[in-house]
Order: sequence, then C-alpha cells, then structure tokens
Amino acid sequence: MELQEHFAHITTLISKAKENAFHAVNKELVTLYWRIGEYVSQQVEKKAWGKSVVNDLSLFIKKSEPNITGFSPQNIWRMKQFFETYKDFAKLAPLVREITWTNNIIILPCNSAEEREFYIKMSIREKWTKTELQRQINSSCFERVMLANTKLAPMERVLSKEVTNTFKDTYVLDLLQLPEIHLEKDLRKAITQNITKFLLEFGRDFAFMGEEYPLQVGNQDFAIDLLFYNRNLNCMVAIELKIEKFKPEHLGQLNFYLEALDRDIRKPHEQPSIGILLCNGKDDIVVEYALSRTVSPTLVADYQTKLPSKELLQRKWKEILETLDLEKHN
Repeated sequence: MELQEHFAHITTLISKAKENAFHAVNKELVTLYWRIGEYVSQQVEKKAWGKSVVNDLSLFIKKSEPNITGFSPQNIWRMKQFFETYKDFAKLAPLVREITWTNNIIILPCNSAEEREFYIKMSIREKWTKTELQRQINSSCFERVMLANTKLAPMERVLSKEVTNTFKDTYVLDLLQLPEIHLEKDLRKAITQNITKFLLEFGRDFAFMGEEYPLQVGNQDFAIDLLFYNRNLNCMVAIELKIEKFKPEHLGQLNFYLEALDRDIRKPHEQPSIGILLCNGKDDIVVEYALSRTVSPTLVADYQTKLPSKELLQRKWKEILETLDLEKHN
C-alpha cells in the first residue's frame, strides 16, 4: 500500500470520528431540550408557571451559565412546543434526536404528524442542511411525493423493493435557472451541467450515468435523454424529457428504451429499469388512462422552473385523501 493511501485511511478515521462526535453531541442537545420542554410543560399545566416565570428562568440560566446560548424565552417556549408536539408519537420521539435542533424547529410548524414524520425521515436519509430542508418545505416536497406515491402501482407490481417516497409527482427545477421558453436540449444541458443541484431535488440515492445514453437495437442507434442509477432500488432509471404537455404516444418511446436497457444493459443482480417521463405539464386523467395497461414500471411527472403553488398542491393532496377515505368506507 502506498504511503498516501495509509495517510488517506487515517484522515478517513478522523472524519468519521468527528462525524460520530457531532452526532452524539447533537443527540444529547436535542434530548436536553426535550427534557426541558417536558418540565416546562408540566409546570404550565399545573398553572405554576407563566410567561414571567419563563422570562426569569431564561435570565437565571444566562447568569448561571454565561457561556451557554440557546435559552432565550422564545427558545424555551419552543422546547415546550417541541415536547408537546411529539410526546404522543412513540416512533417519532427517537427520530427527532437524529436531526439538528434547527431542522426540528423548521419542521415543527408543519400541518400534520404525517408531514412532520416525512420531513424528519427525509432529513435523516438525504442529510438535508437547514437551507435544503427549508427549500423542500417551501416547494411542497411532502405533497409532491405523496401524490407520486398514489401513482406507483405499476412499479410496485414489478419491483420487489419499497419504492414509496422515492419519486415526485412534480419536480421543481428552479435551481437550474432555466428561461421560461426553452428547448429540450436546453433542459437536458441545464440538468447535466448542474447535476449536484439537480440531485438535491431528485435525491442523493441517484447516481448519474450519462446524457444521451447510447443504445443500439438491430442496426439502429438510439439515445436516452438522461440515465441514472438508484442505489436503494438497485436499478437504472431512464428519464425522457418533453418540453410539451404529456401525450400518450410519449410512453411508446420510453417503454422501448426500458426494454432495451433490461435486455442489453441490465446486470443479473439488478431490478427492472424504471422510466420517468418528465413533461412540461400533464392531465392526470389522461396519464391514468395511458398507464392503465402499461406493465413497465413508469412514472409520468411534470417539471416547473419556479416554485409551485403550495395551496394548489395541498388541495390536490386533500382531494386524494378524501377519495381514498370514500373508497375505504364504500
């Protein structure tokens, strides 16, 4: 082994130790805030404490521990809210200790326990910074993923692994700074030239394999717009880009590419390839009809170059929930 490799091994050990130390400190800090929140909650419930007592507590901590920050009256009330929000959710209580206090505070105002659970688990899986997490919430990531989950039946039939929470119904490509009017090649180039930014939206489990990925079938040459590999699902993911609204005939081309990938490129240990048709708009009813007899694991999603309307996505998700609830009771 070369000397540089030995040195690299040592620096890797140092980095891992630093990461473990940060994780341990963060876990203890969040646990401390939980316990303080629990204690304050109990005192308030007994009507023993109010606003003035919490203000006095903050001043007392500041005087007793002058080098410690984070115990302003506002933050102490947040600790109380934090405890009260999660105290009845046994499976979430351990998970909140796996993310930073800042990320916990960002997630706290979410509308439902399901939404908070989603962002906590995604923060752990994707290792989102506070800026990335805030962007995902602002772009309605929860609603976009939940809408996609309701349309994954063909994938679930073909793939043996869990595919939920992997894809989105709408992809927000605002970070690519595309002009409103653009060509397919402009979209493809913007993605490939900003692949790190794209993967913030697409997910860290995806590895980029190439643009205009070449396929040869018979004596003809073809090219997939973008090809990725998903480490969690253990399969290739082919993306075809359309700057127009979805048309049923778009699926024929994508299904052809999936067949070619599975016959000629896929390795024996890999799962069947997945196709994503990324369009500039779609009619969900047309998509449902078009996919109803498709056996290939395919998803039709649209993309937006600006942040979508949060109210519209929340309304769409609420309508889906109401429909599912009606089906359950019929």
